[in-house]
Amino acid sequence: MAPSTPLLTVRGSEGLYMVNGPPHFTESTLFSRINVINVTNKGLLHSFDLPKAVCLEFSPKNTVLATWQPYTTSKDGTAGIPNLQLYDVKTGTCLKSFIQKKMQNWCPSWSEDETICARNVNNEVHFFENNNFNTIANKLHLQKINDFVLSPGPQPYKVAVYVPGSKGAPSFVRLYQYPNFDGPHAALANKSFFKADKVTMLWNKKATAVLVIASTDVDKTGASYYGEQTLHYIAANGESAVVQLREYPSHLLQKNGPIYDVVWNSSSTEFCAVYGFMPAKATIFNLKCDPVFDFGTGPRNAAYYSPHGHILVLAGFGNLRGQMEVWDVKNYKLISKPVASDSTYFAWCPDGEHILTATCAPRLRVNNGYKIWHYTGSVLHKYDVPSNGELWQVSWQPFLDGIFPVKTITYQAVPSDVPSEEPKVATAYRPPALRNKPITNSKLHEEEPPQNMKPQAGNDKPLSKTALKNQRKHEAKKAAKQEARNEKSPDLAPTPAPQSTPRNTISRSTSGDPEIDKKIKNLKKKLKAIEQLKEQAAAGKQLEKNQLEKIQKEKALLQELEDLELGI
Repeated sequence: MAPSTPLLTVRGSEGLYMVNGPPHFTESTLFSRINVINVTNKGLLHSFDLPKAVCLEFSPKNTVLATWQPYTTSKDGTAGIPNLQLYDVKTGTCLKSFIQKKMQNWCPSWSEDETICARNVNNEVHFFENNNFNTIANKLHLQKINDFVLSPGPQPYKVAVYVPGSKGAPSFVRLYQYPNFDGPHAALANKSFFKADKVTMLWNKKATAVLVIASTDVDKTGASYYGEQTLHYIAANGESAVVQLREYPSHLLQKNGPIYDVVWNSSSTEFCAVYGFMPAKATIFNLKCDPVFDFGTGPRNAAYYSPHGHILVLAGFGNLRGQMEVWDVKNYKLISKPVASDSTYFAWCPDGEHILTATCAPRLRVNNGYKIWHYTGSVLHKYDVPSNGELWQVSWQPFLDGIFPVKTITYQAVPSDVPSEEPKVATAYRPPALRNKPITNSKLHEEEPPQNMKPQAGNDKPLSKTALKNQRKHEAKKAAKQEARNEKSPDLAPTPAPQSTPRNTISRSTSGDPEIDKKIKNLKKKLKAIEQLKEQAAAGKQLEKNQLEKIQKEKALLQELEDLELGI
């Protein structure tokens, strides 16, 4: 029978021990404080002589132990011995040994019930059934397979595979259903894209769709240190789309900057993306990749859905100050804004009510410790490691889904005996010449407030392509009129320009198709040349006949540019 609250496992320089969960937070007597892990009967189960092993992993049902050590060859150039071993946990016998040269993706992948196990071998994914590693049950062959991810959940099993592009060909991700791998129409879905040196593939819980974060190591435009990143959606029913990470309400503009985090809701019907240069945006999208709710901008780089999917935490860890926003994602209402400074670890409790944050070594070797919060912002328990000690790991006891029921969300902070700590606010540096003068409120960035992106009853529906095209035409005409006024009255102060013009809109986004991008680039060059000719004419210079003809083509070029941007 499961306990009323999960236990907390703590590992550090003080040893390994367990703590009772809320509301007691006392050390558990069921598991003695030790420095070496014992099994339940206090005895040693197995011992393996693997002095060079650097990685180990258990299968989902803890029946197989996988170990990996660096691959080495002999001095005479002969092949080395297998360095990936799979052991039967119950008997301790070695089930199979493989040669696995790279540490990346070294561990085989199992389905949750361990019916199938897969590993990447050269240009193939080998599948084994029922932990019988002596027989390859099925193979998925594709040229230059780089990575694959098995779907979660029960049968039918699905697999997403990634093949990087080469020699001008695009990269692609394909979805298959096991064991249907043969034939030209075997793939459930296919999505190809350019600008991808590596990808991250994220299945939703119901295995109906995959989110793909495609990244390049270098941003050739020089706009970002992180390279370029795009987000793609691929459904098992064959649908696919590029998730448009845009600025709202100025939704015509692409939000520049990295993609920090993307997470699925446990309902598998929506996902949240945190993206853009700081202050970063956070937006919830539905399965049509339409924005549902925009959280505005803030100091954040991570998102965490609660186990039941009804609460979302947006947080800024790492080089940010640990500010958190706790949201009720059913009503899109802010619950609390706690601050967990210097946190290196975050985890939801399986009960969906409590949150664990910790500062662990070696990421940070000072001020190590952990806190347990209620989602309303109250710190219920706090433990600080002594100054000469370190905290290495802390984690909740895992539980199956459905053990803890969903509770009604409360917005009032729960009472706590732990004294609240006001975060230290660092004062901004002021040069000596300004220290005796009044402080002026100035911001480097304009903050955007949250807003609901769902079409409300009685409101207009989201703009179609045609409506969007007409809106851009209207903005272009408005901008042209404004430019004409400025030319006639150069002494007058110009009024603010529209938020986006066709040129700015296109310069901030790319189609993903190199041919279309090349056409867009050439059209922009022609339009720039026309602008220069118009400036010369306004200055009184006599233009040639061919130059006047170029100016007359401006309207047609603008139209072609808009059509390319809209994908018409």
